[in-house]
Amino acid sequence: MQPKDTTTNEAFKGFTNTACPFLPCHTGVRGQFNCLFCYCPLIAYECPGPYKVFTDRNGTRRKDCSDCTLPHNGTRGAWTFIQKWLERPVIWDGHEQTRTYRQKPVRTKS
Repeated sequence: MQPKDTTTNEAFKGFTNTACPFLPCHTGVRGQFNCLFCYCPLIAYECPGPYKVFTDRNGTRRKDCSDCTLPHNGTRGAWTFIQKWLERPVIWDGHEQTRTYRQKPVRTKS
């Protein structure tokens, strides 16, 4: 049993850094903005997030995840998403994105 399994307090699943000068760094986030995964732990792994691929000045292919909001969509949702994908990590091999996660449209208040 992990310590997180012994508590009903879910504060460890995320937070919003309201003092961050870059907030919000992504548009279209549903619910409370989660800053826990400011640097996504899936950057080196296969993931369904919408990423682009670029080649850096050293010739290394890298991910550009600036259009991805998945790790920021609320505390519970982002935590669950990241944990799910880290259960079976697959190293990203530098290929273009072929599979994306369908996000629900953001609801706007009328």
